[in-house]
Amino acid sequence: MGALPVFRWRLAPDGYATRRQLRARGLRPGGQEVAAQLERPRRRRGPLVAYLYRVDLAKPVRPMTPARWAALAKANAARRICPTCRRDAGYVIPPSLGMCTPCAFPDPSRAVRSA
Repeated sequence: MGALPVFRWRLAPDGYATRRQLRARGLRPGGQEVAAQLERPRRRRGPLVAYLYRVDLAKPVRPMTPARWAALAKANAARRICPTCRRDAGYVIPPSLGMCTPCAFPDPSRAVRSA
């Protein structure tokens, strides 16, 4: 394997793009190898590296099928269900809490008193 061409940050020639730049154009790498890399120097750590792909070898993004849309909707719905109370929270439950806000921070004034 030969060495990759390395370019300084923001100085890559035309015809190369990062994954995000390809996606913005409606393209994907399509199985091609990394063609080059960008390096941004930093003072106390190693450089930031971004991998570049050739635009002429990129393929169009695959379209979403109805089955993919359904699977995505099901996955997003599952992220809204609280595992503690099993209710739809109405928002995506934060992974840091692992449950909806009312379950994570119960309100003591709402607690039912047993007399």
